[in-house]
Amino acid sequence: MILSTKMLSLLLLLLLVSSRIGASPTNETASRDMAPVAATVARMLEQGHYLHPLALSEKNPPRLESEPPETMSERVLRNYFNILDYTHLYFTKGDIDEFIQRFSPTLASDILHGDLRAPREIFSRFRQRVEDRVVKNKELAAAPHDFSSSKSVEIDRKKAPWPSDLQESDRLWSDRIEAELLQENLNEHPLNPPTKVVGKRYDQFLKSINEQSDEDVIKTFLVALSQSYDPHSEYMSPSDMENFNIQMRLSLVGIGAVLRTDDGYAKIVEVVPGGPADKDGRLKPNDRIAAVAQGKESFEDVVDMKLDKVVEKIRGAKGSLVRIQVIPANATDPSKRHVIEITREEVKLKESEAKGEVIDSINPEGKNVKIGWLTIPSFYAEMDKHGEGDSKSTTKDVRRIVERMKKEGIEGLVIDLRRDGGGSLEEAINLTGLFVGSGPVVQAKDANGKVTVAKDGEGDPFYTGPVVVLANRLSASASEIFAAALQDYGRAVIVGDQRSFGKGTVQTLLDVGKFMPLFHDEGSKAGSLKLTIQKFYRVSGGSTQHRGVLSDIVLPSPTDTPEIGESSLPNPLAYDEVDPQPVNKFTFASPFLETLKQRSADRVSKDSEFRYITEDMKRFREKLDLNQLSLNENVRKEELAQEKTRKEERKKERKLHPVEEPAAYEVTLDTVDKPTLPKVTLKKKPIREKQAKDPDAEEDDADVSKTSDPIRHEAINIIQDLTADIHKLRTAKTAQGG
Repeated sequence: MILSTKMLSLLLLLLLVSSRIGASPTNETASRDMAPVAATVARMLEQGHYLHPLALSEKNPPRLESEPPETMSERVLRNYFNILDYTHLYFTKGDIDEFIQRFSPTLASDILHGDLRAPREIFSRFRQRVEDRVVKNKELAAAPHDFSSSKSVEIDRKKAPWPSDLQESDRLWSDRIEAELLQENLNEHPLNPPTKVVGKRYDQFLKSINEQSDEDVIKTFLVALSQSYDPHSEYMSPSDMENFNIQMRLSLVGIGAVLRTDDGYAKIVEVVPGGPADKDGRLKPNDRIAAVAQGKESFEDVVDMKLDKVVEKIRGAKGSLVRIQVIPANATDPSKRHVIEITREEVKLKESEAKGEVIDSINPEGKNVKIGWLTIPSFYAEMDKHGEGDSKSTTKDVRRIVERMKKEGIEGLVIDLRRDGGGSLEEAINLTGLFVGSGPVVQAKDANGKVTVAKDGEGDPFYTGPVVVLANRLSASASEIFAAALQDYGRAVIVGDQRSFGKGTVQTLLDVGKFMPLFHDEGSKAGSLKLTIQKFYRVSGGSTQHRGVLSDIVLPSPTDTPEIGESSLPNPLAYDEVDPQPVNKFTFASPFLETLKQRSADRVSKDSEFRYITEDMKRFREKLDLNQLSLNENVRKEELAQEKTRKEERKKERKLHPVEEPAAYEVTLDTVDKPTLPKVTLKKKPIREKQAKDPDAEEDDADVSKTSDPIRHEAINIIQDLTADIHKLRTAKTAQGG
């Protein structure tokens, strides 16, 4: 959630202009570019962040109970080490201890005075370690390997200790290179011989390190600095800002996916609703991109490639084809690759609009029931092209869609917020008003502890029928505010993952150049700082931060994993509470909740699709907890064969017991005023010519559209139960009254 804050900008400007930014480091040319930028960013964080006052010299900064105690300067340095050496394999423990001892005592003063020797010296050591290691790694890759040992290698080393010395580093790298060779050997879509792929990968990584300018080095350090306050505060260079603006405009020509770097891979953070990847349906959050190909050209390995270069390869001309080799998020073996080909298109806001369906369903009593299904991909608000007249908004669109649903005679409504990453706070408040009427919706607290209450003035609720809200760990920010308010008012049953994402903070975007001393001429090139300035709280008093919104009814789900959400990010702000607000509660959900839970649990226990999800997540969890990957080729082949057998057996079972989809009718902004609503038809993905000829094609992926959505089906069952229970209660009360 990003808000404009002119008063904060003015206050920071006054504070920073009055602060003295002094001594320059030895490299005068470089310091003239980045020293005042670094000093200004540090001051902005100290004086403007939600945790204010929190100086970089703080000896005991706020932390979660699960985090080790350390000073703020040590936290900044460790963040920097982790960004540079995410595998904990290039540096040694001696390097880390040396830099902590040398730089942490004076780091705060050094940064505030523009002395950037620490990040430069640390990067110089890292570059030397990489240069030395690449030579050794290519020798290791070229050596013979029979992959018959009983050894294993750690899958994730983010929390592993750095090697004690270079000898231990050599041993760890020997196993890692063997693991990478075996991974490429098992890859069903090989790019080149494994030795060549691995050797080229490290040459590419070294090249990207050597291409780092001083500005790049300091930018990386400033990212580590800002994220030491919380994961959503971030320094962005001018080029980062350009990419950010493209994303905010939703006009990027590409596949419609948001990426970030994670363990050397470009990882999918979000699939933009309505974009090419979303329409294709195969690319999922937390998938990792291993290789990219333009059209029918050969694949290029992009592991350890700079993120902006990976993004550049995925973007392209409208109508052109890009092929992506993906390691699925739920893959327990990184050699498992899916090939996805997508035609690039322009991603526009229209494709992220709210949309709905009227579903003709039959309840357990055999009665025909019409159910409304409302999908909200984001909370959007956009003025018309001329800045006048009616504005574009989620609330206005939903009002039109639900109005038509009411005319069609729906008896209950499911609101699907799965993958809704948020957006406009005002829209979240206004939309809440459609279902609860006037009253408080959300509270916010600033750095000074001042709590403000945002209320909606809707009057009477626009929709008064039963509501189920469907959410998962990808539902964040504004969608969490909306879901939390409906839960606190007793207006809806929340169904889905155990909890939502847990982002309960507000950010503002500030131009760093505006806060630099007036005599500096580098302000226009200083970049921007995304700064956390407020924290959200529910009307019941608890924060949505870190904890998220807990579901009333939990369903097995492939996204319900601790690796997704605020708690998985570095240095998240903690959960806390403020005083609750008085609200007029509804009695739609609470009287029936325990009965609804029991009925749902009974259905889930008998559903084969939920059984598959539970089995897969259990296996995935065990693999993550074990954190070991065998270096024995026969063991790995057997594991891959077992996975293939499981998929084949499930395909056969699905064919024997096909799920019959109820008839549904589209209610979109294009159809809402039509006399007759068009019927929803299953959109099968086109069978491309390549799928018949190219071994890269994945039969599993091509068939993904035919797999039912068990969570959708169960949400419909729950709303049917809720509508029936409410109807029985009202009938009983009417009879008693008579």
